[in-house]
Amino acid sequence: MINRRKSKQISISNIKIGGDAPISVQSMCNTDTRDIKATLRQINELAEKGCEIVRLAVLNRDAADAIKEIVKSSPVPLVADIHFDYRLAIQCINNGINALRLNPGNIGKRENVEKVVSLAKQQQIPIRIGVNAGSLEKELLEEDIPLSEKMVKSALKHVQILEDLDFDLIKVSLKSSDVLTTIEAYRSIAEKIPYPLHLGVTEAGTLRGGLIKSSVGLGTLLAEGIGDTIRVSLTENPTEEVTAGFDILKSLGLRQRGVNFVSCPTCGRTQIDLINLAKSVEEKFKNLDKPITIATMGCAVNGPGEARHADFGIAGGINEGYIFKKGEIIAKVPEHQLLDKLEEIIIKSYE
Repeated sequence: MINRRKSKQISISNIKIGGDAPISVQSMCNTDTRDIKATLRQINELAEKGCEIVRLAVLNRDAADAIKEIVKSSPVPLVADIHFDYRLAIQCINNGINALRLNPGNIGKRENVEKVVSLAKQQQIPIRIGVNAGSLEKELLEEDIPLSEKMVKSALKHVQILEDLDFDLIKVSLKSSDVLTTIEAYRSIAEKIPYPLHLGVTEAGTLRGGLIKSSVGLGTLLAEGIGDTIRVSLTENPTEEVTAGFDILKSLGLRQRGVNFVSCPTCGRTQIDLINLAKSVEEKFKNLDKPITIATMGCAVNGPGEARHADFGIAGGINEGYIFKKGEIIAKVPEHQLLDKLEEIIIKSYE
């Protein structure tokens, strides 16, 4: 059982973050926000995968104008990603955005910060302070301290600006492409502020490498109870980020969405095409939204017993296999019929 860090709870529309709320999964559109149809299409694709919060890049006034129509049709809360121009933040709030991602110290004069914060406070719009190791303030870069400490100092400076304006609907992220730097930064900030933390390893890479970096970084922090919402950053279709996010949470018992798949490694006892069978099982049931575990095991000698925790499973034999349920074999089937028989048994169990 993971004991989560206690944090203040905030809400982005109907999604609660922090406190005792489930750890939410989010992603970011890679469309041109000005293209309303394409952006909404991708938002809906992400929502269908279970994404709970979507961030949109707002690079100019035309993108901020598009926010008004996008918000009206979006099935999930939206966050506007703002850099430097405080007017875009104000425009997005007036157009119905649910939250902002900006660093108050980067949007100019104090009076400009006050304008944004005043409106955000009035509309109850949370602000995520998003510190990135690659874009720290010049004065911090020159300090002779570890990078993770520079990131924390930057975050605390931006937090102080908001707190001085009596604003506390704050969420914080400290992302680096280096996994250990990311872990160290989040561990440090977690002890210094009461606000919820948005976890991520930035610029993690393509699907395989990015998944490994994100799983190590986010998994370490989540296992220590740190983190209230996550984004798995991948150079890939954003829907893969959502799937990966839920898989990471599922592996730690923090969220259960869809099927939990387990399969044994191949060994000399295996007499069945286990690799392709396991992939086929995962593909067949990937859209089954049931909190169950399905196992694909290589042999009937140890398979059912080793996977007795699984709700359903297959154990391979010679040109055949066994369907088991909670460790008990319930059917013997030719190899080519295994997948269809497993599907039949699972479907009947939920009729």
